[in-house]
Amino acid sequence: MPEPLVSRDPLIAAITTFLAGQDAETLDEIREALERELDAAGPGALLRLGERLGTSGADWEYYPRDPLARRIHHVLADSILQPDSALFGLEHLAAVADKPVVIVANHLSYSDANLIEVLFHRGSAPAIADRLTVIAGPKVYSSVKRRFSSLCFGTIKVPQSSGLSTDEAVMQPRDVAHAARRSIDIAHERLGAGDALLVFAEGTRSRTNGMQPMLAGVTRYLDFPDARVLPVGIVGSEALFPIGDTTVHAVRIVARAGRPMEASALAEQAGRDRQLMMDAVGLAIADLLPPEYRGVYGAGGADLTAARRLYINVTSRATA
Repeated sequence: MPEPLVSRDPLIAAITTFLAGQDAETLDEIREALERELDAAGPGALLRLGERLGTSGADWEYYPRDPLARRIHHVLADSILQPDSALFGLEHLAAVADKPVVIVANHLSYSDANLIEVLFHRGSAPAIADRLTVIAGPKVYSSVKRRFSSLCFGTIKVPQSSGLSTDEAVMQPRDVAHAARRSIDIAHERLGAGDALLVFAEGTRSRTNGMQPMLAGVTRYLDFPDARVLPVGIVGSEALFPIGDTTVHAVRIVARAGRPMEASALAEQAGRDRQLMMDAVGLAIADLLPPEYRGVYGAGGADLTAARRLYINVTSRATA
């Protein structure tokens, strides 16, 4: 996308170019829908969006959603998501609607957060969609296109694990630790303000569709009074914007929310073993996925007997 995007026609042209893989009739429908949405929003909203695209991600901070960016993505979702895309487990979403909640999901695509937000918004869970804040690595802010997607919800910029990315190679370890501590403090502030946090605890998207090990450091986001952990499994998003492809594709996305767990019970029963805690969460997510998506948390993986016992005990306590 060209920069800056502060007027209607360049923005529409950029979006339709990105969607060039769609058929001509679909592109015409998208173009007309975008024109209506942008005209209704007015030039002020478009100018604010352009300003946000030029500034978001400069610091390790919280960045609020942009209403127009969110509406645009909902318009696009109407054409890109196949009609049988679905969200299951609404009763579990309802159970945390008024609780501090950290949503932990598997990660298949750069678009996972957007797809979860759309499915929550459509699937009788707007109360959570409206307060969604995503824990986002530096790559989310690395281009106008990615920053545009990130403005559909609140985001907190966090440093990515050095084992997963070289983006922070120029930062000293002490600076990385300071940025990480800052992001955790901001996340707790957002939980206190009523936000629902979304974390992709593998730290990076899977290139095989199978789950990767959960990062133990994610437990620091859970250290908040009365917090709940909501596992979510997502399937199909890997085909939306395949690795190495330059366009998006219409896909069927299915997301399943699992039974929430009390974060304090998870920590207590794990003896504060952070990796054990996250492996229990990983198993909870894996149980929401088909076998081929479970990766290290599926059959044939490492011995996760203790994590399985912890997961069962904590979810049993939640329903007692």
